Amino acid sequence: MNNAELIVRILKAAGIRHGFGVPSGNVLPLMDAMRKGDIRFVLTAHEGSAAFAADVTGRMTGAPGLCIATLGPGATNLTTGVGSAWLDRSPLIAITCTLDEAQLGRRLQMWIDHHALFKPITKATFRLRRGQIAATLAEALQLALSEPPGPVHLDLPEDVALAPVTETLAPATAARHAASAAIPLAHAAEADIARAGELLHAARRPVAVIGANAMRMREPQLLRAFVERHQIPFATTMMAKGLIDEDHPLSLGCIERALRKRQRTLIQSTDLVLGLGYDTIEVEYEAWVGQVPLLHVDIEHADVAAGVQFAHEVVGNLDHALARLAALPAAANDWPAQAAQRHRDAFQAALRPQTAAFAPHQAIDVVRKLLPREGVLAFDVGAHTHQIGSQWTAHAAHTFLITNGWSSMGFGIPAALAAKLARPELPVICMLGDGCFQMTCGEVAVAQRECLAIPFVVLDDRWLSLIKVKQERRELPYYGTELSSDDYLPPPAHYFGVPAVGVDSTQALERELRQALAADGPTIIEARVDAAHYSQTVFD
Repeated sequence: MNNAELIVRILKAAGIRHGFGVPSGNVLPLMDAMRKGDIRFVLTAHEGSAAFAADVTGRMTGAPGLCIATLGPGATNLTTGVGSAWLDRSPLIAITCTLDEAQLGRRLQMWIDHHALFKPITKATFRLRRGQIAATLAEALQLALSEPPGPVHLDLPEDVALAPVTETLAPATAARHAASAAIPLAHAAEADIARAGELLHAARRPVAVIGANAMRMREPQLLRAFVERHQIPFATTMMAKGLIDEDHPLSLGCIERALRKRQRTLIQSTDLVLGLGYDTIEVEYEAWVGQVPLLHVDIEHADVAAGVQFAHEVVGNLDHALARLAALPAAANDWPAQAAQRHRDAFQAALRPQTAAFAPHQAIDVVRKLLPREGVLAFDVGAHTHQIGSQWTAHAAHTFLITNGWSSMGFGIPAALAAKLARPELPVICMLGDGCFQMTCGEVAVAQRECLAIPFVVLDDRWLSLIKVKQERRELPYYGTELSSDDYLPPPAHYFGVPAVGVDSTQALERELRQALAADGPTIIEARVDAAHYSQTVFD
């Protein structure tokens, strides 16, 4: 066995089934080991997409995602997706396959210092060395999986990959050691939990806001138990949607996306905000909490600006804290019956202004109607992100895939690919803007090669609409944000073998999307929309 084969055996024992990347000569030893060791190498069009796909694989499976690149430009391309995993806290192993050990550090073609490159966006960066492969992999897996999870970078010299194994630690033992050694979070102090209970019982109009860290709870049903026990209306950040079914009568919807001022007005009328698993990487507390006292319950200490009225925090294992808070005697409050439902109904109605043309909100409603409740939506970054984040009703966790910490365009298509590979039994739809599609359209070829039945719904409004709206708000002329000024043309018959159709009405989108969901492979649907209503909804 050579070291590349040992790496693959350890990664497979850790639950990794796919690795995404773009090859080079330096990558071939690891790729061949993957072929022999039954970890599937999934060829992407760009290394950034490979890392985005690995990020989402980590979210969907609980095992670290795996992405692979060559040295130099392959490594720099990879960093975009690795940064996503870093800020969005997804377990990931990023391997760069580099020069032979004796060549490292010299001024040679393509070489740069990979460790300096990855250090700011990973939990750790290691060089893989002879005789230390299993120990280094065990440490990397442990770090990637320990709270808060995240990416770990490994640099693999080609001669080390090809060298025979000289260590005795068995691959399965190394993987089990890494999983069992993932550092557990300590329980919060009982005194802190008791004080939180006092604040909750004293509040007359409390509101809970659930954040991204709660997505990793072992028992997310504790969130529902808590809000139902104390009858607390709740909102979520965009990444936490679906942790409690948003059809729930206490659901207020999503904060800090479209029509955010409506949500802020409600929250700032309350007398206690409970941030549950709230990670400020999505949006800082001071943006929306106003002068309402804040009770922070999370795995980490609160990150707040000086003006926030910080009442108390409970820091530690989130499952334990929520279980303890849900077990307290029920707190009474002054919320009128059905107040949350009435607010949500008005909020949703305002998100759908009357329009004579085919609008993005109408297209989103068609997709929500046809995607089963357990189905997965992956989408991208732009004006449509704000509309989808507020408008979409999520019914279950891990069915609503977006990057809100990193917020990079180019996420949507690789996220959909990873979701379908990780959970092939689930229907998956990708929605994205035309600017995002132009950035990553080559990745639809991956769906074709892998026979993944994913409809890609492209909201074609001919602009970088989010930036266009920002230009409007700053009273700047439109400049550099128009994607096309020509008349609409029929879409081509296919992109890279993926059939493409165009629609300009809800009826046509529903017809084509039904067919795409029943197809054996991917379909691209160009939805030609008038996005004028973004000016009313995105930032208001």
